[in-house]
Amino acid sequence: MDLLALADFTLVARHGGFGKAARAARRPKATLSRRVSELEVALDLRLFERGQRDLKLTEEGRALAERAGALLAELEETTIEIASGSVAVRGRLRISAPLLFSQTAMGSLAAGFAQRHPDVQLEVTTDDRAVDMVEEGYDLVIRVNPAADDALVGRPFLHDRLIVVAAPDLAPLAGVIFPAVVRDRDVESSWTIDTADGQRAIPINPVLRLSSLVMIRDAVLLGAGVARLPLSLVSRDIARRRLIAWGDVRTSRIALWALYPSRRLLNARVAAFLDYLRQSFPNGTAEELATYLDDRC
Repeated sequence: MDLLALADFTLVARHGGFGKAARAARRPKATLSRRVSELEVALDLRLFERGQRDLKLTEEGRALAERAGALLAELEETTIEIASGSVAVRGRLRISAPLLFSQTAMGSLAAGFAQRHPDVQLEVTTDDRAVDMVEEGYDLVIRVNPAADDALVGRPFLHDRLIVVAAPDLAPLAGVIFPAVVRDRDVESSWTIDTADGQRAIPINPVLRLSSLVMIRDAVLLGAGVARLPLSLVSRDIARRRLIAWGDVRTSRIALWALYPSRRLLNARVAAFLDYLRQSFPNGTAEELATYLDDRC
C-alpha cells in the first residue's frame, strides 16, 4: 500500500473535503483527489461518497480513516523521536479503567503520572465493559481477568483475591444460613472458603443485591450481612476490626492487566505509563495495593 496516498486520504477525511484539505496542507486539490482515487482503485473500495456539494466517508472509508489516522500519527511520532535522538513523552494518552480500580486508585495514579510527565494530556474514563480500543480511540485499557484476545498485548501488574467478610457482631456459626450482600448477578446459595481449619461452606440468603463493590462494603460495615470482597478493598477495615475476615474464597484469584493493541507501535506515552505502574506496584500483590490505598486515605 502507498503510505503517501494513505496519508493524503486521512488528510482529506480529517478536513471533510478536498478543498479544505488542500488549503490546510497548501497542496493542489487535484493532486489530493488523484491520489485518493488511486488508493480506492488499489484497495478496490469506495472510500468517499462524492456529491455535488459535499463529500462523505463510506462505512469502509470511516473505518480506514480511524485506524490509519492513529497508526500514521504513531509512525510520525516515532520517526521524529528517533531522528531527534530522544524519546519525548508528550501528547494525549487515553486510558479506560474498571470502576472499582478507578474509584480507589486511579485518581492517585493519574496525579502522580501527570506530575512526572507534565507534557502528557492524560484522559481516564471508567468502564467495566470491553471497549473497542481502536474504534473508541483508547491507547491503553486496564481490565480484570480479561479473555484472551489476539488483537491485544500486555501484562498483569496487580493481583488480588476475594475474601468473605462480615461485621464483628455476625459470628461464623455452624449450621446457620447467613444474610448476604451480593452482586446483582450472583446466583450462588453458598460459598466455599479456605480457613485455618480447612475448607468450609457458607450457606447464604441474599438480602441485598448491589452493583458496586464499594456499596457492598458500606452495607456490610453497617451489619447487613456477609459478603465476598477484594482483600485490597477491605484490608484497612479488617486491620481496624470494623470487619472480620472469615476466609479466602476458593478459585477467586484476580489479575489486573494493562493492555494495548498488538498492531500498534508502543508509543512513548503508553510505555511511560506501563513503567509508572511497575514502579507503583513492584510486587503486584493484593497487600501492596491495600497499602497503596491506605497511604492515600
